[in-house]
Amino acid sequence: MNPDVLSGQSFPLGATVYPDGVNFSIFSKNAEVMELLLFDAPVSKPTRVIQLNSQAHRTYYYWHVFVPDIKAGQIYAYRAYGPFAPERGYRFDGTKVLLDPYTRAVIDDNYSREAAIAPGDNCDRALKGVVVNPSDYNWEGDKPPSIPYAATVIYELHVRGFTRHPNSGVTPVKRGTYAGLIEKIPYLKDLGITAVELMPVQQFDEQGAPSNLTNYWGYSPVAFFAPHNRYSSQPDPLAVVNEFRDLVKALHHAGIEVILDVVFNHTDESDRNGPTLSFRGLENPAYYILEANKVNYANYSGCGNTFNGNHSIVRQLILDCLRYWVSQMHVDGFRFDLASVLSRDESGQPLENPPILWSIESDPVLAGTKIIAEAWDAGGLYQVGTFIGDRFCQWNGPFRDDVRRFVKGDSGTVEALAARIMGSPDIYPQSDRDPNRSINFVTCHDGFTLNDLVSYNSKHNEANGEDNHDGANDNYSWNCGEEGKTDNLAIEALRQRQIKNFLTILFLAQGTPMLLMGDEVRRSQQGNNNAYCQDNELSWFDWGNLNKYADLRHFTKCLIDFTQAKAIFRQEKILATTTTTKAPQIIWHGIHLGQPDWGDDSHSLAFSLHHPECNEHLHVMLNAYWRSLTFDLPPPRQPGDCWHRIVDTALPTSESFCFPKAASPIKEGKYEVAARASVVLMAGR
Repeated sequence: MNPDVLSGQSFPLGATVYPDGVNFSIFSKNAEVMELLLFDAPVSKPTRVIQLNSQAHRTYYYWHVFVPDIKAGQIYAYRAYGPFAPERGYRFDGTKVLLDPYTRAVIDDNYSREAAIAPGDNCDRALKGVVVNPSDYNWEGDKPPSIPYAATVIYELHVRGFTRHPNSGVTPVKRGTYAGLIEKIPYLKDLGITAVELMPVQQFDEQGAPSNLTNYWGYSPVAFFAPHNRYSSQPDPLAVVNEFRDLVKALHHAGIEVILDVVFNHTDESDRNGPTLSFRGLENPAYYILEANKVNYANYSGCGNTFNGNHSIVRQLILDCLRYWVSQMHVDGFRFDLASVLSRDESGQPLENPPILWSIESDPVLAGTKIIAEAWDAGGLYQVGTFIGDRFCQWNGPFRDDVRRFVKGDSGTVEALAARIMGSPDIYPQSDRDPNRSINFVTCHDGFTLNDLVSYNSKHNEANGEDNHDGANDNYSWNCGEEGKTDNLAIEALRQRQIKNFLTILFLAQGTPMLLMGDEVRRSQQGNNNAYCQDNELSWFDWGNLNKYADLRHFTKCLIDFTQAKAIFRQEKILATTTTTKAPQIIWHGIHLGQPDWGDDSHSLAFSLHHPECNEHLHVMLNAYWRSLTFDLPPPRQPGDCWHRIVDTALPTSESFCFPKAASPIKEGKYEVAARASVVLMAGR
């Protein structure tokens, strides 16, 4: 045994700081020899190579060692030696330097993805971990906002893209960073956002994109415990961790929750031809679902491999990781990318009761967090409405599609639209289910922005270098008469109206609304519906749009303020559909009261919302027809009340919203709703 080190212990996994040194522990069942490499600088040969022998440094399948007199900031990595036998699932390669799966920070100076693929030693060009002491931070009494779903408005944003644009007004060195986002918190607060859903911030490989482009979105993880270092304004790896914590603390201070988009369905190591970065070189058949021949990787993620989430070791890693982000980084929840992958067993078959998902559902550390599933995968599983558990929210894909089709003017959409407005009881039939566990959205990072949804009939992804073959073909979009940018004022006015229609339905529907970054100011990707590799102005938030589309931003802000202030939009049970109850209720109409038209040729729908206890009475009219329609109005519930116009999307945007105290009274018993327009009335004196 090396006299300069101690045996150490098998727990905790990763690198754990003690007053007199650091304990290292890593899992590998089939490695024959393990080496711990310690570096004084990122781009150098290791200054110490500590060989771990199975007699002194192995307990069961865990390799461990205690190294005295080192501390946080120490750079380290591993080499694992064992059989290279792909036909048995083993891909050990002692020439490759490997990341610790539990590392809390990553250095990628001089990193080369190609060097991790090509034969030969990649030490100078490998990713390396950094020892972090998680307790070394002053949280200043930080507490989670703990906002109920019923009062939540989610804003999906990309940390880099939100402030990277030169016109962001952010301090230049902080553009595109966690610190830069802190400077924009007042914007989010003013808009009415209560939770930011950050696209992946776990360390990912920016080199994993074709044609020399950048993997911008971040759905290519390499280190699940580490905040992405290139989103920091400071190069020091320990500062990266604390800058992320500064962001969380600042958002909490503003009353805004932090939800992480986490990618536990695959890793950046891709298929059999991918790089050896960590998991593949440590214990390939444990971390990945392999096909029957053991050589090829099952690909239920669409990204080359599938993380083996229900293997006991991987399940432990996922739970340890989630607990770390909650307990040490203070995040408030998670959105699980392609979450249905985690319902598959070690051979890829769907499980009725997948252990990892039930563990997430029931874990006490995660009990107060928001957990949101993208309830499908790239292998054909679609579990919206059938995803396991009582706690998981779900991205409501049918909401997106049905609302798009109605506003576009497609036939046969009214009945489905009504279900989406009610919180989708047809999809989520459980009688006691909170409708706010439906995450409603019209757009998200994956697909068209809201501006492009009304500006393009077809995707335009040529810049991605894949001959426009990537990205979804079915977008339910409509360009309003001309493809792309236009100088036609009539088309431009119609696009603005359609955007307001989408926003009105989104925020008036029962459920938790999610808004995509920049939709409130018509951020465009020029028709690119798969901008995962576009780290440039095509994807960045253009802050010049704040002035150009100030009226639309104001309209969005007012909608959020209005709906968040009304009890009828914060219900935790499905609304009643009868007037004979004292419970909050929704009553359906067509152009005539009590006569909704559910037919395939119908393009209009009206409904009344009533909350008896709060004396809230609203009437909503939606006209997706290409001509104006005259709707009958119900009498207000209270004697002496009359209807006041809150929203009319056919009016100029600066006039489309009016708060009740200043709203125009409607004295007639009818209202003419313009073609392709939405109207919201509220009863009052």
